[in-house]
Amino acid sequence: MQKKVKIAAPATVANLVCGFDILGLCLHDPYDIMEVELLQEKKIIVKSADGYPLPEDPALNTAGAPLLEMLKELDEPIGFSVIIHKRIKPGSGVGSSAASAAGAVVAANHLLGNRFSKEELVQFAMFGEKVASGVKHADNITPCIFGGVTLIRSIFPLDIVPLSSPPLYVTVIHPQIEVKTADARAILKQQIQLKDAIKQWGNIAGLVAGFLKNDYDLIGRSLEDHLIEPVRSILIPGFDDLKAACKQAGALGGGISGSGPSIFMLSKEKATAGKVEDAMKKIYTDLGIDFHTYLTTINTEGVKILEG
Repeated sequence: MQKKVKIAAPATVANLVCGFDILGLCLHDPYDIMEVELLQEKKIIVKSADGYPLPEDPALNTAGAPLLEMLKELDEPIGFSVIIHKRIKPGSGVGSSAASAAGAVVAANHLLGNRFSKEELVQFAMFGEKVASGVKHADNITPCIFGGVTLIRSIFPLDIVPLSSPPLYVTVIHPQIEVKTADARAILKQQIQLKDAIKQWGNIAGLVAGFLKNDYDLIGRSLEDHLIEPVRSILIPGFDDLKAACKQAGALGGGISGSGPSIFMLSKEKATAGKVEDAMKKIYTDLGIDFHTYLTTINTEGVKILEG
């Protein structure tokens, strides 16, 4: 078995507006770098290369908890040491915890000669998401491991459907505020009206069909959320103005990335995505809120082996 590996764990956009907890896509940028080393004893060590405070107990760490679950399936006296170079800011809404969880299990599996399937890696990695938010969910982890656009039809039992999609440009703005996933989940309604559910089902089906049929107009029409966005958007300053400005700039549509505060928009052309980025920057410059933007595309590979 190899002793060390270095990987790139990419950011992801979850929910895709209408697909709460069941749809996600993988981005080329930003991404974390993780170095994982095989140990000759059953222990997990996780360290930050950037000074981010990490729990010493691996069971309380988004990268450590999945590896502890993996060790339960191994009879050998082996473990893993993980060093994380964090480029995806925690609490950003673009899958920071998922990158740590997915990156750790993909790297460890590589060192083990790929003993586990991608589906099994998702199951391990969901323990990292439970550490982060209190709930197992796979809409960030799955595209991070599989790449591309993914549908999670069910997590109990796990049923993953990779989706094809037309070429799309993704513009993301990350206002420098923090929205914790656990807090964003806590404000959600626990009951919804049937008429709103029907609208949501139609949009989810339309979005999936739009991806499979390479139908940009259908994708744009389906990027509507009648359940989650109206509640969560109150946590994000300037959200409504930004969304309107991006649509005016030519975006197909978009919305909150994961639980926020990042906002994503999909565009058919790179030039349009650039105009969308300019519109995003203006909104937050006028609000006096610091931000980062990314203009990227869908990453069809997922977690990437760099060395080892």
